[in-house]
Amino acid sequence: MNIVVLDGLTRFSHYIDWSPFAQFGNLKVYDRTPTELIAERASDAEIVLINGTILERETLQQLPRLKYIGLLITGFDLVDVRAAVEQGIVVTHVSDYATLSVAQMAFAHLLNLTQRIDTISHNCRNDRYTECVNMLFNGEPLIELHGMKMGIVGFGRIGQAMAKFSMAFGMDILAHDPFRKDPSPGVNFVELDTLFKQSNVVSLHCPLSDANRGLVDRRRLALMKPDAFVINTSRGALIDEAALADALNSGRIAGAGLDVLSVEPPPKDHPLLSAKNCVVTPHIGSATRAAWDREIQIAIDNLKAFLRGEPQNVVLPQGSLG
Repeated sequence: MNIVVLDGLTRFSHYIDWSPFAQFGNLKVYDRTPTELIAERASDAEIVLINGTILERETLQQLPRLKYIGLLITGFDLVDVRAAVEQGIVVTHVSDYATLSVAQMAFAHLLNLTQRIDTISHNCRNDRYTECVNMLFNGEPLIELHGMKMGIVGFGRIGQAMAKFSMAFGMDILAHDPFRKDPSPGVNFVELDTLFKQSNVVSLHCPLSDANRGLVDRRRLALMKPDAFVINTSRGALIDEAALADALNSGRIAGAGLDVLSVEPPPKDHPLLSAKNCVVTPHIGSATRAAWDREIQIAIDNLKAFLRGEPQNVVLPQGSLG
């Protein structure tokens, strides 16, 4: 059994020990694999593990021996799942490994925007504190979350964790999820436009699909309150990034906290890197030791289940999970 890791150094995975996968066969780990080398490096592989490498239909067709793709992330937009299934390839992902870590990152962005931690700390380190005559040296009031409305788009595991964090701060919860029908205590499910109109914070927690690409567009940004914030720890392409930059620079909304962008790493002239009141982090919501440990263990369990003929955490062509 030949096992190939195509991107062993992607993101924070240079901290990951890949050796446990060697118990299942001949293991080869590449730091990174450009698209033009995927077919060559995985040509003899029955099993491929990826963290950030894109596997499109054309690439999969060049890998006739491939039987299993193990995604070491929760999202599955990297793989043409329909093409994989047509080719008899099982695709799995690591669900729920970083739920609390990603929700924590989302709330950290919100707290940073409302408490202005990065700006105030920068001022302190550049003598603004030592030279000020009173304690309000930043010149702007901070923002209390109690009583505000948190709008959560996508009410899966991470969205639910975000709701719990928000409730702990005394926020009222609005949510939208086309696949969620059952009620949830303390959560008011509303139409998407209603959520954008009424929320003080809109936090995105849904997988990317053709149906929701560019979900946060100019029209929906125009619906938002001028003192509202956008938080995104899901997928960058959920947002029309040029539209968001315009909304921030014009003062149409108050700020944004983003752990994801549509292109990662972004070009130097990306509009959100210089947008007003926009804080960007490099897709590190899941970069906690606890999440890394769970990620590898779930990936190992997924592979074990596949090899004994009982695959788990399987991704289906429609994007639903088995």
